[in-house]
Amino acid sequence: MMNMTDMVKHLLIINIIFFVGSFMVPNSSELLALHYFESDKFRVWQPITHMFMHGGLMHIFFNMFALVSFGSALEQFWGGKKFLFFYLSCGIGSMLLHTGVNYYMFHNSLDVLVENGINQAEIFKVLNEGKYNTQWLEIISQSSMDSMASAFLTPAVGASGAIYGLLVAFAFMFPNAELALMFIPMPIKAKYFVPGILLVDLFLGLKGDSLFGSGGTGVAHFAHLGGALCGFLMMWYWKKNQFNNNRWDR
Repeated sequence: MMNMTDMVKHLLIINIIFFVGSFMVPNSSELLALHYFESDKFRVWQPITHMFMHGGLMHIFFNMFALVSFGSALEQFWGGKKFLFFYLSCGIGSMLLHTGVNYYMFHNSLDVLVENGINQAEIFKVLNEGKYNTQWLEIISQSSMDSMASAFLTPAVGASGAIYGLLVAFAFMFPNAELALMFIPMPIKAKYFVPGILLVDLFLGLKGDSLFGSGGTGVAHFAHLGGALCGFLMMWYWKKNQFNNNRWDR
């Protein structure tokens, strides 16, 4: 692993401060995590602050390990300002796809309830209290109800979307770099590893399961994919339009 670069170090420190602070400041998660934008708990700063919040020690450990491992290589090539722009952009791209999927899941069920005579304002009132009306199950299925409630009530935290953007950028720039990860017994080239984990995320996101169990353990697979997609589009654009005189693959 190469030496940690300055911007990566700053991001690491900020994430640790947020993580420790979340245990010390009451209701910090409610204020800083990303809530569904139609919820009463949504605040305009949450699309940024949620990137620095984490749900547990293993969550922050793996994200920060990846930040240091892949981010330092990218920052050394780009410089701090461009790296920070890329990192935050991928985090926002992650948020947008995650929110879009939640919007679809929520309104898919909401529209059915409204069409069957349930007052929309009453639905929002009940959900904003952190509950749902079991009478709605006479109209929609339990799985639809679970998806609707999860989309509205479950906040998102973590740098994973931005980290996935870094993984894509790393695979773009160093496709033949061999990654030796603790849960894989043999090194795998970046150009194979990154598409592989994206396919796993896509499968699990569509299936609604987590790699570590079924039934939903809170893994935001489409947030991962959103960060990766944003990273891919930015790398494709930069490679095509900005790096023609200083290509990394020449």
